[in-house]
This record gives sequence, C-alpha cells and structure tokens, in this order.
Amino acid sequence: MTNTRIVSQSTVDFASYLADQARLVSLPGFRKDVEIVKKNDLSPVTEIDRNVESFVREMVKKTYPTHGFLGEEFGSLNLDAEELWVVDPIDGTRSFITGWPIWGTLLAKLNGGNPEIGLIDMPAIRERWLGICGKTCTFEDSSGARHDCRVSTCETLAQARFYTTNILYFDADDRVKIETLLQSAAVPRFGGDCYSYGLLASGHVDLVVEAKLEPYDYFALIPVVESAGGVITDWSGNPLHQASDGRVIAAATPQLHQAALEILQQI
Repeated sequence: MTNTRIVSQSTVDFASYLADQARLVSLPGFRKDVEIVKKNDLSPVTEIDRNVESFVREMVKKTYPTHGFLGEEFGSLNLDAEELWVVDPIDGTRSFITGWPIWGTLLAKLNGGNPEIGLIDMPAIRERWLGICGKTCTFEDSSGARHDCRVSTCETLAQARFYTTNILYFDADDRVKIETLLQSAAVPRFGGDCYSYGLLASGHVDLVVEAKLEPYDYFALIPVVESAGGVITDWSGNPLHQASDGRVIAAATPQLHQAALEILQQI
C-alpha cells in the first residue's frame, strides 16, 4: 500500500503520547482481579479494554474534533472522515487475562483510507514499534533506546520462521492450508498476536499468517511491516482495507510472500 503524503511530526508525537498514556491505563490492571465478560462472538473483554479505548477516543475527539474514530469496543465515530484513528485497546486479551505479557495496544492513523501511522505498543514488556509510511520503522526497547527496523532477507518457506495463531481459530478449509505452511516452515510457532508482526519488522520472524482479524487488528500493522521493508496483504495478495475478509499474511520478502500465497490460494 503506497502513501506519499507527508505525515506531520505533531501527529506522530500525538500517536506516541496516546500510547504512553494508554500504558498508564492498562498496566495497573494486568495480573489483577478484573471482571471478564464474553462478547457476542464469545471472545473475552475486560474493563481494562474499555477504559483504554475510552481514553484514546476522548483524547482524539478533544485534539482532532473533525477526525473519525474506530475502536473494537465502542464502535465508530465519523467513520467517513478523511482522517481516521483506529485502536485495539488490548490486542491479545486472552494473554492479558492469563498473565501472559505478550499483549499490546494497537494504534493507527489513516488518511483517505490509507494507514499512514501504525504503532504496536507492548506495555508489560515496555517495547514499541512505530511505523510511518514513507519513512523507516523504529523499535524502542525496554531501556528506551530506539533502533531502525529492517525485515530479514528470507525468501523460502524451508528457511522461514513462521508464526500463526491457535490452529483452532481457523475454519476447516483454512486449517489445512495453515498446517501445510507449518510443515513447510523451518521454525513453526504459535501465538504472539500483534507481537509477531513487530518481531517480523525487526527481522526475528519471517512470516505471519492469520485469519478472522478485524480492521482494528490489522490497520496498525501495515505501516510497521511496510516501513520495515516487508509485505502485508490479504490471502489474495491484495492490499488490506476496511472491507477485507480478515485473512492476513505478512512476509519479510516478496519471494516468501508469493511462496506462502501459493499454498493459501489452493482450493
């Protein structure tokens, strides 16, 4: 996905500020006794998810009143606005409620439907990836040091370090394709949620494939992966957009992306 628009530093700073403040909302509830509710799709949600999203939503509304907003828990606001903010307050709620620290907050800023800022923040381990279209992706480690990110040079499945979600989350037909990828990859791994995409941007992971994602799950990932030199699309090889079917593939190189697509597109 190409976006040549220059992103203002003030907007980037605001996205980072939102992530900083969201940490202050989410971390106090981690590994604490919080109420867990099952949504209509049977996925869990906590008061922490809702508190983080409420905070981000209000800050966007206050700072950029003409901008739109899309979140996981409270729906959309001015969804047809040219400038749109997207948040997944706790990506990996199952990790959050089981004390596993690999959960994150996802923030994206879109212009004209194109993600131009993407941020993966991992509050419990204090790591963060920030991707800006047309610029490099940066990784901030737990000490606060920042590093430029670059994907690996892996081109083949036989050499690929491959992450996917729980195999039970795939429909029967898709599960067969995922199992083929798992058997073809050098290092198959499960779980990770948004963290896997950050690791891909930093060159530690070569391939990530998931299904049943929503726009708030993948919009923030696009600038992170692409600004680090990677490829991220749907399973047909098309750019991700708001009406995508939720099946996502991210790869370090076009060659690896194509190799995985050939398996995913099998009938």
